[in-house]
Amino acid sequence: MTAAHGQPARSVLACGEVRTCLLPSFQALDARAAAQVLRLRADEPVRVSERPSLHALSPEILTGVDCRLPAANGSRVRAVGTVVARAALTEGRLLQSTAYFSLPAAGPDTRRPWGQYLVRPGLVEPFGKLPQQATAEGVLRGARRGELDLGMIAEGLLAGLRRHALLDRRVPFKSSPTRLRWVARRTFDGERAALVNFTLAEGGLRTMELRLPEHIPAAAAAGLCEDLALHDWLLTTVQHMLDNSRLGAADGPSVVEALHPVVVHLLHLWMPRAHVDPALGHLWDVLEDKPGFSRQWENLSRRIRDRLALQAVATPHQALSDAR
Repeated sequence: MTAAHGQPARSVLACGEVRTCLLPSFQALDARAAAQVLRLRADEPVRVSERPSLHALSPEILTGVDCRLPAANGSRVRAVGTVVARAALTEGRLLQSTAYFSLPAAGPDTRRPWGQYLVRPGLVEPFGKLPQQATAEGVLRGARRGELDLGMIAEGLLAGLRRHALLDRRVPFKSSPTRLRWVARRTFDGERAALVNFTLAEGGLRTMELRLPEHIPAAAAAGLCEDLALHDWLLTTVQHMLDNSRLGAADGPSVVEALHPVVVHLLHLWMPRAHVDPALGHLWDVLEDKPGFSRQWENLSRRIRDRLALQAVATPHQALSDAR
């Protein structure tokens, strides 16, 4: 990225939003089908990796924007540039869309020709000085009317993918989508990336604040947030399914029926850091310490397996009693 005078345009803030949902397909997609669904551009391939888990990442597409920035203090700062959007599919089952951009500390007072914005993908320039704190808080709060809305861009991409002709629009179980909004303030090189805050809000919303050294691209931060959003969705969904299964009160076939989707479709998806940039992998340690993502997942998994084991032991005895 270069400024008008030819010098590098240092970004001071990166912002993004991730949407996570169950793919509307009764069967999980294989690598070939996943690549077909995520082929957003003909000139760039979908990146597919099969180890340690099947993960497909679409090419990036750009959305031009010319509107006000979100601002918690009511600032009306106009900005122009491009927002990057992409999609990911994990194990042919969990679909995600991400929209993100970066901001410099200040921009020109007049609008540039569009060509100059297009050669700097993912950079949105404010008119004049950027109100960093107010913008970060505004992004986490959510865009208001007339402001740059990352959620709308991510949701638009997600909606289009869910209508793909390869999908039968059937799901093996009910679930709810989640949203993760994130902001990353830039730090100087030499400092490590840091996770400052992670918050659960109502309505499937999560927010996260990061510190990101200059040399780490915003795309890497987006990858970390996609990974976190995916595992948060797994925890939220499995916990909800357990809460609704009457695990302690139900018995017999109803238990197996309630827990079957978890075992078949979800338990094998837990794999933190599998597709995270190594420079950001250590940020998962914060989440493992508190709130303890993997500990919670292991506890849920153990409850499910123990309950199914008890049901397997009880079934022959119940059959014998019924036969008498």
